[in-house]
Amino acid sequence: MTRAQAYLSQYRDVGLAGSIADASPHKLVTLLLRGARERIQSAIASIDRGDIARKAKAINGAYAILEGLRMTLDRDGGGDIARGLEDIYQYGGQRLVEANAANDTTRLTEVDGLLETIESAWMQIPQNLQN
Repeated sequence: MTRAQAYLSQYRDVGLAGSIADASPHKLVTLLLRGARERIQSAIASIDRGDIARKAKAINGAYAILEGLRMTLDRDGGGDIARGLEDIYQYGGQRLVEANAANDTTRLTEVDGLLETIESAWMQIPQNLQN
């Protein structure tokens, strides 16, 4: 990594930390969904380039985010929606593991599409209902 890349990485990390520190729970979920999707897209690009190490790191990061999202679901207050999201996050995690083992961009694209649907619906929540 060049010095410029290191500085850019530090700047990005500080910017993200600032975003997280000031974020509402709604915004945090938005950032997590976006982060998982970015990692999945990075994994797809890494497979296309033959960069297996970077692919594994990206998939592991996406998996960790999905697990974090799953663990923070309000199963009591969230009802059917929380149970549905839990199922999707578990399924997505399983597909990520399979994609990692098989270097399969199709499974990664599938999970990215699921998260895109959730992200799109999440963004439609009216401002007055966001905590």
